[in-house]
Amino acid sequence: MADAYETLLSYTARSMALDEVAGLIGWDQETVMPALGGPQREEHAAALEEASHARNTDPRIAEWLDGINEAGLPPDQARNIALIRRRYERAIAIPADLSIALARQTTAGQRIWAEARAANDFSQFSPALTKLVALKREEAACRRKGEEPLYDVLLDTYEPGMTSARLTPLFERLRGPLSDLRAEIAERGLPSAKLSGHFPKAAQLGFAHALADTFGYNLSAGRIDTAVHPFSSGSGRDVRITTRVDEEDPAGNIFSTIHEMGHAVYEQNIAGENHLQPIGAYASMGVHESQSRLFENQIGRSRAFAEWLFPAMKDAFGDFGIQSPAGLFAALNHVETGFIRTEADEVHYNLHVILRYNLERDIIENRLDVSDLEEAWNTRFAEDFGRKVPNPAKGVLQDVHWSVGYFGYFPTYTIGNIYAGELYATMAAAHPELEADIARGDLSKPLNWLHTHIHRPGATKPPEDLITDLIGHAPTEAPLISYLQNKFRGLYAT
Repeated sequence: MADAYETLLSYTARSMALDEVAGLIGWDQETVMPALGGPQREEHAAALEEASHARNTDPRIAEWLDGINEAGLPPDQARNIALIRRRYERAIAIPADLSIALARQTTAGQRIWAEARAANDFSQFSPALTKLVALKREEAACRRKGEEPLYDVLLDTYEPGMTSARLTPLFERLRGPLSDLRAEIAERGLPSAKLSGHFPKAAQLGFAHALADTFGYNLSAGRIDTAVHPFSSGSGRDVRITTRVDEEDPAGNIFSTIHEMGHAVYEQNIAGENHLQPIGAYASMGVHESQSRLFENQIGRSRAFAEWLFPAMKDAFGDFGIQSPAGLFAALNHVETGFIRTEADEVHYNLHVILRYNLERDIIENRLDVSDLEEAWNTRFAEDFGRKVPNPAKGVLQDVHWSVGYFGYFPTYTIGNIYAGELYATMAAAHPELEADIARGDLSKPLNWLHTHIHRPGATKPPEDLITDLIGHAPTEAPLISYLQNKFRGLYAT
């Protein structure tokens, strides 16, 4: 039994290393690849996927699994086996030619999306997206068990065990209080202080690197670059992030960087001895997003952190139009109905996610054609946000996710927000001095708490078990709603 387990684990490690190589060429494509390298990169991705699919469907995996008595395994080994079995069953359900076609089309899709976004023309992207949707439907049909919705099959990729039957009522429970809070803010108004001035790219990137030390991002095992759509990539000792720069507004850079550092710090602090084992990966994308959203919002946009951030920004940028930490706190939490999800305030953010969730479900379930997606987006945005979308770059083309086939990913942002609400409430209860530490820029306690309870465990437990065991109850939206109501109602008094 021991031999079969060790053989299987060693084999899986090599397969997971190939996954990391695929991630590296994806990072390269979005950061430094020459403009004309796209078609070659499609072939690189296809070749890697062909090799990975062959390894992941090797019949010996089933033989090794059958040769292991799981009842006699320690918990971490049993969890490894469960995750390897899931990986194997998902792989053998997909024919090799479909797997390769998906790799090629998602690589092409990202390039075509970037070009269409720059041109502000959805019609340039629509044919590629139509092909990709057809492939994703085929993938979901191959992996489907029984009569479950095709969308749920894709959702399970990112949040194992989650279903649309659970998500839809959850999102509706969020929509009401968020819409009410938005209306309350619109009626009473928030302080309208704004950042102003010129913020050179070099200064912003320098400040982004300075934030790494505060948030525990180890640059000896990472790097910061720029990309059209910020992202984090990698694991273990090679975890890279990207950010964006607007020389008229440093907030986008600051909070994109903090957000991606949340992802990166998670990856850098999963138990190193478990690297290239299934338990040495992240628990789910919902848990992953809980880290980035907690870093960005509960810490980064807090009143306490503004006490540290204000003088740090003064040192980095000089006068930036704000006169106090309280003014900075108000400016960074200004509530406004905007078009861009990644720039949305916390009151509007989950409403953006809900819009995308409903659209992508309709696309995958064949209730909406890709050719009608732009019109559907614009109509639903006007209904939900009360504003007319001015152009595709601020509408249907703003996110990279669909271009790379990430159908089912968007809900994990809101799941992550819900987890973050629960985690921060539990962490604050355990550390009454937390806000005072954050105000000094000392994040050692929250970082150590997260390292211990979320980061180091990796995927040793299913995601909801990981959160539930830590907070002492099944996670709900209540702490998130309470946090948002208290925070934004409190701003009225400033």
